[in-house]
Amino acid sequence: MDVLINVFVALHIIGIAALLGGFLTQMKAMGAGTARFSPAMLHGALTMLVTGIALVGLNQADDQAVNNVKVGIKMAVLVVILALVYVKRDEERVDKGLFAAVGGLTVANIFIATLWT
Repeated sequence: MDVLINVFVALHIIGIAALLGGFLTQMKAMGAGTARFSPAMLHGALTMLVTGIALVGLNQADDQAVNNVKVGIKMAVLVVILALVYVKRDEERVDKGLFAAVGGLTVANIFIATLWT
């Protein structure tokens, strides 16, 4: 079970890398007002959602403690990110504030995951 959990953790990290990497590559364009949500950002957020749900289930099946409040907050933040990216995915330009909000929420989700013990 530990190997399976570790595989899903790795996939979860790949998802966050795609989401954050897509944001970081568009930062210069955000300054110019031409930033857009890339497909990598959408796929990264979806990967995070699917693997996160799988991780909760696998950890509970393995009789490990799961902090449901932390997981719920992380999921709520991720659903907001996913909704924003999904709705605006086909637009040529995304408002700077909206694009920055997705980046800020992504970083907040990382800090919630790593600092909340």
